[in-house]
Amino acid sequence: MNKAKVLLAEDDLSLGFVIKDNLQDAGFEVVHCPDGESAWQHFQKKEFDICLLDINMPLRDGFSLARKIRQQSDLVPIIFLTAKSLQEDKLKGFQTGADDYITKPFSIEELILRMDVFLRRTRKLQADSKEDYMIGKLRFVFNELKIYHGKEEIALTQRESDLLRFLAQHMNKILKREEVLLNVWGKDDYFLGRSMDVFITKLRKHLKSDPNINLETIHGVGFRLTAS
Repeated sequence: MNKAKVLLAEDDLSLGFVIKDNLQDAGFEVVHCPDGESAWQHFQKKEFDICLLDINMPLRDGFSLARKIRQQSDLVPIIFLTAKSLQEDKLKGFQTGADDYITKPFSIEELILRMDVFLRRTRKLQADSKEDYMIGKLRFVFNELKIYHGKEEIALTQRESDLLRFLAQHMNKILKREEVLLNVWGKDDYFLGRSMDVFITKLRKHLKSDPNINLETIHGVGFRLTAS
């Protein structure tokens, strides 16, 4: 199997060297950039399997860099490496398109485990055959990241597709919040839960073209997707 290619944006050169050295020892190919702008330039020139971004960096901060990456790719996983532990910073990170965060100081073992969750998911997506789901009158094609309603096409992000697939696989069933988080995000976490609520709202907007579809929030429990 080819080495996973990692974009590491970290302005602390000592920490960046330690992370790069350890990831290379673990079998990753790593490009380390000391600021957000050089990381963005590298991202445009080379395909990466995962991005590790510090938040506070010169020239371009991690939030801005994540937004630029998401404009170009919905698929590549983004993990923030941050010294910030404030709730608003974590929420802002998810709003910019990040998949996860890890708070400094952290162990390399934990970082690699977090990375492996997203890399396995990406590889599975690439290996999977075409997945079609009929939800009411809408046709959802997971691998194309699209919902079809007649001639209308609705484009989805990777995270929206992951979430809708899990809901579609369990039509008419009440899914607990923690169950959705563990299966779609890989862990049950308060901040990820807030992010999930945002994606549920986005999915409702995408599904509203068929009024018989109901993505129901069952307060204190979870969600249920139904189509009459």
